[in-house]
Amino acid sequence: MQPTLYTERLILRPLTLDDAEATQQLFPHWEVVRYLNAEVPWPYPADGARSFLENVALPAMARGEAWHWSICLKSAPDVLIGNVCLTDTEDDNRGFWLGRQWQGLGLMAEASAAVTDYWFGVLERPVLRAPKAAPNLGSRRISEREGMRLIRTDEGRFVAGTFPRDIWEMTRDEWLKSKSPTR
Repeated sequence: MQPTLYTERLILRPLTLDDAEATQQLFPHWEVVRYLNAEVPWPYPADGARSFLENVALPAMARGEAWHWSICLKSAPDVLIGNVCLTDTEDDNRGFWLGRQWQGLGLMAEASAAVTDYWFGVLERPVLRAPKAAPNLGSRRISEREGMRLIRTDEGRFVAGTFPRDIWEMTRDEWLKSKSPTR
């Protein structure tokens, strides 16, 4: 059973089918989707969120292959503002999106750190890799602040087109060292 995670400002609760309507309202905006994998249909269909939840996210969660959380503010715990996920996919273990009005506030860095802790601390995975469209500077800064390093660049297909795709990595040992107190 996937737990609810808490940070200073956020509640990360397991994604459910009840999140479809809010996701459908927040997600299909160019500023949100442009640097996401080209598997995201664009223009986004009217039933896109429900279809993704029913056919992709929830079945993968049930199989223990993915962990998806709805992001809510502690100050508004019933209002979905984004999503963060972990997956057992080669070179693609963490992904996220955040509604436009909450971008630039450091909220995704907070959510990302919480699920990274879950990946290494609870799931005890040996390595976390996160692909990013190279032009996505906000996402890059999150990885840099977490202590991830760029391990390679190849070509990726994104909603906005084909761009260099950077693969960022952190090992469990590196994460453990970052958590240990300095002496």
